[in-house]
Amino acid sequence: MDIFKTTSGAVRGFRASDDVVAVLGIPYAAPPFGAHRFREPAPADAWSGVRECTAFGPIAPQSAELPGAPVWSPGDEDVLTVNLWTPAPDGGCLPVLVWIHGGAYTFGSSAQPDFDGEALARAGLVVVTLNYRVGFEGFGHIPATDDIGFPDNRGLLDQVAALRWVRENIAAFGGDPGNVTVAGQSSGGASVACLMVMDRARGLFHRAIVHSPASPHYTRDIAGATTREIAAAAGRPVTEATPQALVAASDQVVDTYRRDPASGSRHYDPSLYAPVLDGDVLPVDPLTGLAGGAARDVDLLVCHTTEEYWLFDAVDSCAKVTTEEQLDRFAEDFGLPGGLVDGYRAAQPEARVPDVYLAVFGDLLFGEYAHRLAEQHARGGGRAFLSRFDRRRTGPHGAVRAWHCADIPFAFGNVGKDCVSFLIGGAPTSADHDLARRMVGAWSGFAAGGDPGWPAYDDTTGQAKLWRTEGEERDEPVAPRALWEGAEFPLLCP
Repeated sequence: MDIFKTTSGAVRGFRASDDVVAVLGIPYAAPPFGAHRFREPAPADAWSGVRECTAFGPIAPQSAELPGAPVWSPGDEDVLTVNLWTPAPDGGCLPVLVWIHGGAYTFGSSAQPDFDGEALARAGLVVVTLNYRVGFEGFGHIPATDDIGFPDNRGLLDQVAALRWVRENIAAFGGDPGNVTVAGQSSGGASVACLMVMDRARGLFHRAIVHSPASPHYTRDIAGATTREIAAAAGRPVTEATPQALVAASDQVVDTYRRDPASGSRHYDPSLYAPVLDGDVLPVDPLTGLAGGAARDVDLLVCHTTEEYWLFDAVDSCAKVTTEEQLDRFAEDFGLPGGLVDGYRAAQPEARVPDVYLAVFGDLLFGEYAHRLAEQHARGGGRAFLSRFDRRRTGPHGAVRAWHCADIPFAFGNVGKDCVSFLIGGAPTSADHDLARRMVGAWSGFAAGGDPGWPAYDDTTGQAKLWRTEGEERDEPVAPRALWEGAEFPLLCP
């Protein structure tokens, strides 16, 4: 009957295929509204009888509309839910993989079709995906008053609550609570890096997979300045504004930055929210914490794509830089080391200005930070594995690069889903399906026993796995790491 008992009550899933059961939309915490709004997640209410869990739960407040994914509707409140795919509904003790979606800490959900866990479940994992608070609800800073204090990093606290739910309940679904891997991409990957150095998450997972982690983290001063902008746009204190009003105010502030070339680093791709270095929930930035050995007992698998930022250019979500003067202004706005852009120009002498800009921006926000996470974790005594995704093809509308998000359908084994056609450049080829099988094998092997299939990162050689389809031949991607030696991470830029 595919009925499972959780600490809150019994749930019923459905057969996603002959050998995998899916259970969707299970509450892991109470709705974070009303008395629970802006608070740490509270336990989910218990229920009697059997709860039907055959559809994804509502998503957190946001304005994004993503292909194939649900949209947020004001009034949706039960947004803190998990979804499971298990190949062992009758018992077992399988490794567990918990997925944290990305979306600039502002949008996204676990209901995106490319996060379907069926293929990974068939590879021998119990797969869990989760929703958490995003935008101001999850990452906005609320200054304390004399009698009221609201925690920072509420989205991270939601993720911790979901991991606790996994520890307490996953055995009922055939998973091993002593063998949990937490994985994520973009802001989800950066969230995983934060969890690695958070005391509240210690012991809740044993391995970590981080794809294309976003580098920014904010001080309370920076986050507080953003809050003042949001409050001004909303026309009232943030604690008095509805979730819908805060979403609209955030969009308004983002639009202001996009329209103003003189607004500094946020003009290029405004991201208002990021984890806050509050000294409590997040006591230290991940690079510092990992270098100090904060997670030396957690194996780490890191991946980034070789052409991260070309996606944002393709979907017109970042500013265009087309002249040398604009490129120099970009470097100045981000406080990049002198000579860094010149180094990229020299490494790619035939590249157009927009391509130099996108190469620098991609490494600035994702590629270099990913490499440093592996590097610092190894220096702190942990085992780290580094990889780069460099699969490309020519699609119906031209070249499809190894850009941001393109690796995830391969790692999930979901390259055949219609929603990923744009990301991968059309229908998958036989070589694409083979690459997906290899990447699913790497994730499942790492989650099962800490071995993705290539040697651990060595600070001397910096060895990394390169993901391509069979038959792709070209020079190694340009990675002028020495140029970044003078740049500090994480970037604490307003």
